[in-house]
Amino acid sequence: MMTIKTTGKFRLMKKSQVLMMIGFQRTIENSKRDGIEIIAKKEGSQLAGFIMAVSEEYSNFLLFRIGKDQKGFPIYQRIPVRYCLLLNENLSRESHYATLTHELGHLYCGHWGTPNRKWWLDRSHLEKTVREFEAEAVSFLVCSRKDIANPSDRYLSGYLDHYDEIPLISPETIMKAAGLIEQMGTTRMKPRKE
Repeated sequence: MMTIKTTGKFRLMKKSQVLMMIGFQRTIENSKRDGIEIIAKKEGSQLAGFIMAVSEEYSNFLLFRIGKDQKGFPIYQRIPVRYCLLLNENLSRESHYATLTHELGHLYCGHWGTPNRKWWLDRSHLEKTVREFEAEAVSFLVCSRKDIANPSDRYLSGYLDHYDEIPLISPETIMKAAGLIEQMGTTRMKPRKE
């Protein structure tokens, strides 16, 4: 599990930064319900992160907290790992969050397919330009609402410098994905129903 080192740093941070870190940790915890294993690793400056589906032979499980027992001890549900999301350790807190929202945007927009059509649609057939535009739009929405600076606005506005039209995206899918990711950062999510 990825955690943010916080020794003594909270005293030096603005309230908005503390809230962003708490939301970041909640989002990571809630990602487990969809079988997303999040790994932090030092990478070069050209890689912020990525998400990919893992093969069915990959037998790791995540423990997703679903409540407490009568004595107050946590109860966990085992969730099979379906996706691996890598975040570059060398990035700032804000860049970690922007990258996390971008990569989750890919997943929840259906760019990696779906383990269950009731959860989100399979839209893995889309062209790369559409997939990237949608993921950037999700990241832009989520980060803008939290007042987190990220490069998504430059990517989205600069798109028309290279292309005549915005690609055929799904605004509904983008809004649903952004809403889900925002919810993941603020509440303890319940397990998915199969």
